[in-house]
Amino acid sequence: MILDERTEFADAVSVGTPLNSTVNIGDTIDSEVVRDLGQGHPVYMVITVDTTITSAGAATVAFLLVSDSTSIIATDGTATRHFESDAIPVATLTAGYTQVHVLPAVNPLYERHIAFQIREAGGFALNAGAVNAFITVDPTGWTSHADANN
Repeated sequence: MILDERTEFADAVSVGTPLNSTVNIGDTIDSEVVRDLGQGHPVYMVITVDTTITSAGAATVAFLLVSDSTSIIATDGTATRHFESDAIPVATLTAGYTQVHVLPAVNPLYERHIAFQIREAGGFALNAGAVNAFITVDPTGWTSHADANN
């Protein structure tokens, strides 16, 4: 898998403690610095759980990719939403859990600053966990094969 530091949102970043709220996780990507992403090829958002996410109850978590006109990304629902995963029971979010999403090309249009967010909607604060989130053109990656035939 090809990974560029400039297209990485989170590298083992804590999920925080959202309780019936949405929070920004990690860095934002400035589309005026990272231009021509994918250069006409499909681009993927990869999310992996680095450290198991836990809560005191039956929390649910959704992952979002959003963009906004300012580097302080809105968490009140006014940022442009490009995708939102289904609500995932926190018990499912163990270390190694992975989601891969094909990013929409232009609909709706991306604003200048692109961000990764987590929403908790089950009414229980998250009390542990860390995630990785990044954009790549190669979500499946390189695999080693016998006899050096790659």
